[in-house]
Formats: sequence, structure tokens, C-alpha cells
Amino acid sequence: MFILLLTYTAELAEIEPLMPAHMAWVEAHYHDGTFLISGRLVPRTGGVILARAASRDAVETLVAADPFTEAGVARYDVLEFMPSRTATGFENLLN
Repeated sequence: MFILLLTYTAELAEIEPLMPAHMAWVEAHYHDGTFLISGRLVPRTGGVILARAASRDAVETLVAADPFTEAGVARYDVLEFMPSRTATGFENLLN
């Protein structure tokens, strides 16, 4: 399991035009089962994605293809962890 911490490295004026392409990228990875939850940071300085992937290399390849990364307006910190406990109803995250 991975936490993808997205940090904007440019002003929101540069981020906003890329948002539709970024959201299409996000949607594609929800559709393929990689992304489990995501959202903006408060204050709006980036975002967080909880992802499931086969390897760290796969995640690094994935984030390199984010339109934000390709445009150089954001960077990702990738944190890998092994989930061992969940709240009731989220047990499927342990698989």
C-alpha cells in the first residue's frame, strides 16, 4: 500500500489549467483499481492519494505520468506501508 503525497511546486494559476488532465489521470487509476481514496490538502498546497500497486517501481512510473509531474508543477513523495489493521468495513484494504 502506498501514500502518495502531492505537493504543488508552482502557483495555483499554473495548476488550474492542468486540473482536467490530472483528474482524468486520477479517474483512470480509480477505474483500474490502483487508487482507493484521494483528496486535496487543506490549505490547498497539493493532495493525498492512497494507492495499491504491485511495487514501488510501478508507483514511481505511475506518478511520473501525472500531467502535473510532466508539466513540472508538482512533486510526489511516495510512502510505502504494510497495513495491518483497519476500521470495521475496510478489511478489504488488508488484501
